This record gives sequence, structure tokens and C-alpha cells, in this order.
Amino acid sequence: MDKKVYTISYGCQMSERDSETLTAISTKLGYSRTEDLSQADLVIINTCCVRESAENKIIGKIGQLKKIKEKKPSLVIAVAGCMVQQPGILERLQKRAPHVDIWTGTFDHNKFEELLHASLCGRKIALISQREIDVSEVVPLAEKGKLHVNVNIMYGCNNYCAYCIVPYVRGRERSRPKEVILDEVRSLVESGCREVTLLGQNVNSYGKTDGFGYDFSDLLKAMDKVDGLFRVRFMTSHPKDLSDKLITTVAEGEHLCEHFHLPFQAGSNRVLQMMNRYYTREYYLERVHRILDEIPEARLTTDIIAGFPGETEEDFEQTLDLVRTVPFTQAFTFMYSKRSGTAAADFPDQIPLEIKKLRLQKLMGLQNTRSLAWRNEMVGHNCEILVEGPSKSNAELLTGRTRGNELVVFQGNEHLIGSLINVRIDSANSWTLFGRIEFPKERR
Repeated sequence: MDKKVYTISYGCQMSERDSETLTAISTKLGYSRTEDLSQADLVIINTCCVRESAENKIIGKIGQLKKIKEKKPSLVIAVAGCMVQQPGILERLQKRAPHVDIWTGTFDHNKFEELLHASLCGRKIALISQREIDVSEVVPLAEKGKLHVNVNIMYGCNNYCAYCIVPYVRGRERSRPKEVILDEVRSLVESGCREVTLLGQNVNSYGKTDGFGYDFSDLLKAMDKVDGLFRVRFMTSHPKDLSDKLITTVAEGEHLCEHFHLPFQAGSNRVLQMMNRYYTREYYLERVHRILDEIPEARLTTDIIAGFPGETEEDFEQTLDLVRTVPFTQAFTFMYSKRSGTAAADFPDQIPLEIKKLRLQKLMGLQNTRSLAWRNEMVGHNCEILVEGPSKSNAELLTGRTRGNELVVFQGNEHLIGSLINVRIDSANSWTLFGRIEFPKERR
């Protein structure tokens, strides 16, 4: 009998990549993927703990699975990832969800096969290692045959931003060797991959603590030479480590996309210092100017937090001013969420919820207006698009992305999927460009 696995992923691209790894391990054991929860014999929930809202959503989903398990006792439920890795949380989770069979954190993906075998023998099991795994113990197992794949180049983070739980649940920085990454990408290209996004909590510090003798720019140069790979993206870049060498490398690369996701988080130096971000507003703007001077066509996206503890109206106005100053094509805006175990959770002057909501709404409104104005400027221009597949909102249309990572919707045949084409932009809204094919571009 064919066993099926259903995977639910919460959080960032690295979490999504972990979900792919856990799912791929289960397929090695005879499970096939399903999009129908009712057909599943194994459910994997890979979790996030960056914000309280994410945790509440995850706990709600785990609770919903209890009724499904009551009707299908053979169902195996595995909960993994950052939320489970938090110190002191496992016992609370187990009491709240006794129907879960496997609990595992972020350091034990290489043990998931053993955990799954144990659960199939009727055991309930939890494995939450506190030891940071060596990268040689990691099981990448990216899904083959996909057009776009996220590839981990490093794990962990050394920065300890005051608001962030990530270093506590993913450990210190460890980088994968260049040749190991290149071998993985070459294998993915052979299976049909045409675009990769290189992932790390701070890709700019790749290799710095590992004694490789090469850095992230060197990795990008090698990646640019992989035959059959159309595009290389990366995220996330920490502003404090964004070097001139990296900017020049992107400028000179053929397949390196001119897109920098560069979180600034707050426009006030006082708040940046409290956040432990290690740069100033002036330094951030200097890095932006350097990017645009060397790569005028570069696209900039960012992350911003509204309502950090102690943020005054004047501080917040400086954040709005920075949004008005920098031509961000998109901003991921968040209301500060207290995370137990982080420094900021114990800061005085926590901002009331209503004020945080108002600031977030104002921030989103400003960036949406800026994004629409910027996208309207693209109307009438031709863009190189990598065709990804049918539009989620209208299956009769296709979607793809520019080198700057803007989403484009257009009319076309499905045989174009995986091809580079030119699309003329006819209209836009705050999030999407709409266009028509000008002429096919020869497949590389």
C-alpha cells in the first residue's frame, strides 16, 4: 500500500528548505507526497518561532490534527523546527498535544529517519539536541525536478539581534564547503533546476569563521559558472557585512541577479543600537548608494520592525523617512513581537499594542504607495522573465520573475515554463506587474 506524506511549513525560506529535507527523507522510506491531508499517513509540521502569531497558528494546526488522528490512529504526526528547539518548551508542547508522535528541533534532521522508524514501531519520541550539528552531518536532499530551489550555504547566526530568537534555536554560524554546495547545485541543474536562492541567516559572513580561505563573493563567482543555471539569488544580507567586493561581484556576474534583500529594521540610530544591529542609518544609506552607483538597475527589498521597545514617535518618523529616501521595491513590515529568551523581551518601555498597530499600518501604507509608484515606472519597459508556471489566481495566465525578483503575470503557453523570455510591462499594482510577451529569448 502506498503511504503518503503531507507537509506543512511555517516561517522563512530556511524553514521551507528544512521541510523539503524532512519530506525527502520520508520519500526515501517509501512515502509519496500528497496535497490532500485526508490521504496522509504521515504529517510533518515544520515550525517557526520568530513571532508569537506564528506560534499561535502552529499550535492551532496541531490541535486540528487531533481529530484526524482519532479517526485514523495509524497516522504519524511529526512536529519539527524552531518552535520545538526553544529551551524549556518541549514539556509544555507534549502536555498540550499528546497525539503528536515525533518532536524534533533544528539540529537533528540527520536523525529523522531513525525517529520515523521508531514511531512506526508504536513509540512516541522526542529528540531535541542542544549541540550544534556540524555541516558534514546535514542532510540537504533538495527536491529534484523543480525549476527554483533554495540551497542552504550556511546555518546559524552570530549576531544576536536583541529581538531575534534565531541564534538560540539555530546555533552559531557554520558554513558548508564550496565544492559541496556546487556539487548539489550541479545535480539540481541536471534534474531541471534553472534558478537557485542561496540561503543563510547572514550570507555575507559565509565562510568567515570556517577557515575556508574564500568568502561569499568567491562562492558566487563559482556559482556563476555552473552550466545550465540561469539565475542565482541570495538572502539574507546583513548590512554590516555587505562588502564592496560583493557588490562588484554581483555587478560583473552574468547569472547573478541584481537583487539585494537588505533589512534595515529601523531608521533611528538610537533604536538600531538598542537592537544590537552594529550599523548606523548613515552607514546603511552609504551601502545603498554604493549598490546603486555600481548597479543602477539593482532592486532593493528590506525588512522593517515597527514598535520596538522604547521607540518614540521621532524614532518612528526616522524609519518612515528612510522608506521615503530609499527606492525599495518591496518591504516586509512587522510589528514587534516579544520573544521570551531574547534581550528585548526584558526591555522597559514596551510599546502598547494599539500604537504598534497604528505604526505598522502607517508604514505599510507608505511602502505600498512607494511600491506602486515604482512599478508604474516600469510600464512600457521590456523585462527578462524566467517563466515559472500558471498564475495562482488565474490558471489561464503564466507568471514569472524579473532578475530583480518582481512578479510578472502575462498570457502564454505552458511550453514556455522554464524559459527566459522578454515581456513588455503594460500595467502594475503595488505587488505585481502585468505584461505581454515581446519575443521569445533563446534558451541558454
